[in-house]
Amino acid sequence: MSEPTEFSFDADSEAKITMILARYPEGKQASAVIPLLYLVQKQMGRLTGSAWLPRVAMDVVADRLGMAPIRVYEVATFYLMFNTKPIGRYHLQVCGTTPCWLRGSDDVLRACKDAGALKGYGDSSADGLFTLTEVECLGGCVNAPVLQVDDDYYEDLDYARTVALIEALKRGERPPIGSSIGRQTSAPEGGPMVLTGAEN
Repeated sequence: MSEPTEFSFDADSEAKITMILARYPEGKQASAVIPLLYLVQKQMGRLTGSAWLPRVAMDVVADRLGMAPIRVYEVATFYLMFNTKPIGRYHLQVCGTTPCWLRGSDDVLRACKDAGALKGYGDSSADGLFTLTEVECLGGCVNAPVLQVDDDYYEDLDYARTVALIEALKRGERPPIGSSIGRQTSAPEGGPMVLTGAEN
């Protein structure tokens, strides 16, 4: 996918922009740069199947907010949540920090590579379905290891459960988010142990 030569917000994004800009006082609209970049990325995902930020769209955001384009580029390239090049239909984001690593994120990575036909981090599959990225802590440490697919968290994964998740995505199915072992919120494995009477 090449860089588009033009970009404009669609009606859905325009409605959200109106609400977003209302949060900021006059003269402080530049503070909305992150939410507007997120809207661009979501719109690109809806329209093209690849959630990313073309440069022309960043220029549109800069113009809308009265900012120098370079300031928008700086924000877009600083945060890992923004993709500045096209990605696959499903963005597989593997958490490799210590809690996930200790609980098997290497197996999650291996499953993503095997089932998604990916060479490693930064790679996109030939069919355009998957892009693989390593991310820093996703904040779901208690249910590690965690794989973020687009905006959704899949937790308590191992090799087989990750392969099953990717195979479901290939079929166009979206498995339930959260714990893959049915863990209730952040309770210990086996279920809650306090205030149940089991502690006596």
